[in-house]
Amino acid sequence: LNKALQTFEVSHEKNKVLSPCINICQTDPINGYCRGCGRTRIEIASWGNKKTSDEWKRRNLKEAENRLVGVQRSLFAQAYREKHERLYSQSLKK
Repeated sequence: LNKALQTFEVSHEKNKVLSPCINICQTDPINGYCRGCGRTRIEIASWGNKKTSDEWKRRNLKEAENRLVGVQRSLFAQAYREKHERLYSQSLKK
């Protein structure tokens, strides 16, 4: 996953860090992390705040990555990579 994040963590269109949301939005009641992206509700809300820096977002991506394990981590890496590829190819069409 580290390699996937290094390759795709920055949106090609605007050089902004792309949200790790992969549309599997379910909070685990035991640990409080999203089952799709590994973030807490507070972290998810912080991504929507325009004052949140890209540096914080990159750090948070790595923290969330470390929370995901096994198949969950693999599925996230694949979905996140596909999200970036889709957005990049759409930006080329503009």
